[in-house]
Amino acid sequence: MHIAPRQRVFVASTIVITILVAVGAIFPQSFSAGASAALNGVTHLFGWFYLFSVFGFVIFLLGLAFSKYGKIRLGPQESRPTYDFFSWVSMLLAGGFGVGLVFYGMAEPMTHFANPPFGDVEGETPQAARLAIQYAFFNWGVHQWATFSVVGLIIAWTQFRKGQTGLVSTVMSPLTAKLGKGRVLAGGTLDTFAVVATVMGVATSIGLAVLQINGGLHAVFNVTEGLKWQAIILFAMFVCYMLSTMSGLDKGIKRLSNINMALCLAMMAYILITGPTVAILETITLGLGDYLQNFLAMSLRLSPYSDTDWASSWTVFYWAWVIAWSPFVGTFVARISRGRTIKQYVFGVLIVPPILACAWIGVFGGAALHMDIFQGTDLAQATSNNITSALFVMFDQMPFSFALSIVAMILIFIFLVTSADSAAYIVGQMTDKGSLNPPLYKRVTWGVLIAAICLILITAGGESGLSGLQSAAVVSALPFTLIVYGMIYVLIKELRADRKQMLRNLYRQHNDTPIGADAFEADEMRHAHEERIRRTPDVKYRRINRDRGTGHIEE
Repeated sequence: MHIAPRQRVFVASTIVITILVAVGAIFPQSFSAGASAALNGVTHLFGWFYLFSVFGFVIFLLGLAFSKYGKIRLGPQESRPTYDFFSWVSMLLAGGFGVGLVFYGMAEPMTHFANPPFGDVEGETPQAARLAIQYAFFNWGVHQWATFSVVGLIIAWTQFRKGQTGLVSTVMSPLTAKLGKGRVLAGGTLDTFAVVATVMGVATSIGLAVLQINGGLHAVFNVTEGLKWQAIILFAMFVCYMLSTMSGLDKGIKRLSNINMALCLAMMAYILITGPTVAILETITLGLGDYLQNFLAMSLRLSPYSDTDWASSWTVFYWAWVIAWSPFVGTFVARISRGRTIKQYVFGVLIVPPILACAWIGVFGGAALHMDIFQGTDLAQATSNNITSALFVMFDQMPFSFALSIVAMILIFIFLVTSADSAAYIVGQMTDKGSLNPPLYKRVTWGVLIAAICLILITAGGESGLSGLQSAAVVSALPFTLIVYGMIYVLIKELRADRKQMLRNLYRQHNDTPIGADAFEADEMRHAHEERIRRTPDVKYRRINRDRGTGHIEE
């Protein structure tokens, strides 16, 4: 059977995903156990590799932003950003954090409070609370976004600066070209790999969020936690994100992301004002200080001299998870970042979303920790009992808890819709040869498949079925880390070549060394200019003013 080149990645990824979902649905417990065992093995053997890699991504991006390449734009040099700053940041949060931040913003600090990182202090003490905020900031901070940023920067460069398709295969084409006829197969494999990891990761996150909304409805309205309501929530979400998908990127995702940002800021302001305000502000201040002071140590901390597996369960798992998600989030971040300079891009993505994440965790986690320590609310135990409803248990301690819970569920629901919408858009792009505007039928098809995957796995195994797919997605992060290294290598070569050409063009225009060129570049341009003049046959009398070293021509 002949498959058109444009459809090969679409067909191949659909087949692979169907097989994985079928196995997960028919054998949910075995699939979950096998995938979890593989995940544990990978994180145990390669935890050090993940820590080194993600820390390296941070250093690489900061070095690039401060380098001579920082002023190069992701697009033509005269281009300007497509989206205003607020909409850009809103869409970054919707694509990168999604429902995860709402899910873990309060729950993660409380989990670390009960079981402190690395067992450094006794649980449920003021020392444990301080450490809980410090590591929650770390897990949701700069490192997480560095991984998304690296992949997004490389794809944006390829897509908007070079005018090529924003696919992993296109980025890697300078390396795969050496494979000869095998480059087509290698490129298709890379794109299929990215699609499968994206769909599995998004389907898992949506499924877990459906469980959380069900938990919230149970806590507020006492509805049953089970398949019936989970299917209703999933269907409502499916209808909404299909409507959003049909509206396109500028209308659907942009508008929903702006609404999400407004709701996030409003909820944080409400908790800050009605909760222990001074304690929350002090928690954020102290947490940021501890985060910055211990940034390097936390970046590379493991426990080779003890039997604790805390790093593997949290930080290493997170880093593997964001690497597995990076094809999706990176492609989405690239899609909305056209026209920004590399410096604007790096500082925008590495600073603004982490600051907002730390603010969210500081407000919700800080309020919950204060309640537990000074009011005896025992939210840490509530989190341990049922993480999906822990946030709503905290809201019960606040004024107007019913309205607050409703707003929180609306926020989670909109995050669900934007995550699914952006995923359908990006996967449609990945399976349509990198088209910036993939056809509607592909976006709708992927939306249907993602919703079907969630429903099948929830029906078959509930949370265990979803966790099996999540573990399988995270395992894929190991080979993709090596792919990211290859992408960085290609980007460095491309940046050097682009800057060299840009400076040469300026030299020809002004007959002098451009401002900003370093000594090596100036010398190289001067020699190239002299060589070009020497080889010009139709001018008989020329003399280069070598003594002045300007490269000016005197007739």
